[in-house]
Amino acid sequence: MDTADGARLAVEIHGSPGSVPVVVLPGGPCRDPAYLGDLAGLAQTRALVILHPRGTPATGGLSRGWWTDAADLIRVADHLRAPAVDVVAHSAGTRLALAAAAQHPGRIRSLALVTPAAAWLTGAPHDGEALAAERNEPEIARALASMKGEAPTDETAFQRALEAEAAAGYARWTPTERQHAAVGAMTWMAASAWFRDFPGDAAARIRAAPLPPTFVLGGRADILSGVEPVRAYADALGADLTLLENCGHYPWVEQPAAFRAALDDWLLLRTSSAPSIGSV
Repeated sequence: MDTADGARLAVEIHGSPGSVPVVVLPGGPCRDPAYLGDLAGLAQTRALVILHPRGTPATGGLSRGWWTDAADLIRVADHLRAPAVDVVAHSAGTRLALAAAAQHPGRIRSLALVTPAAAWLTGAPHDGEALAAERNEPEIARALASMKGEAPTDETAFQRALEAEAAAGYARWTPTERQHAAVGAMTWMAASAWFRDFPGDAAARIRAAPLPPTFVLGGRADILSGVEPVRAYADALGADLTLLENCGHYPWVEQPAAFRAALDDWLLLRTSSAPSIGSV
């Protein structure tokens, strides 16, 4: 999919061509969307149009910054010939989703924001350390030490931090979670580019924008996003909020049935009036 500035965006579609599409944005930032899988079978009911953002292996290049890259989401909507699209975004991808909704009113029909990076929007204190204190695995202590340390300044340090902090993304650290954590490449250069060139008042502009219906889905054991920042985030957005028990940052892996039930209920309300993939 070509863009106005000459980039070529990679997009993949999971699910039936005749089903109603939902655009999916991965987190990371700029993590290979392979880690999303089919979102616990969500592709059985909705066609998942998964954008590979700039900086991911399939699209390449580097992000222009999440605020500017919001235009890429609108490009996907244009490609689908959809006046407005439903969006499911995970973690860092929720910034891009909100930026698109704020800058392009009416083009985003609904937002489902899954375990969002939340504290930046409201300034709510992060409570991840308190959540980590409830865990006794040595991997969690190692993850917390890494999270509290200096930010990586090169690729080697970045990959070391990703490995050290992986356990903090899950409510449990079993072979299932370990296997999932290894899926989806991400680089320091791409992640760094994601955070450049956004307006200093971006959070205020998003909070003041006429946002579409919004749903926030968090995990009560999510050390990365925290819990209270996610509550404040949902409140600031006027969003519906569900917090899943025994769940960290990846609910489709940790609590797939509860995740599917929550997303199915939300998206079902938006299915009847949306065009299908086969009709665009």
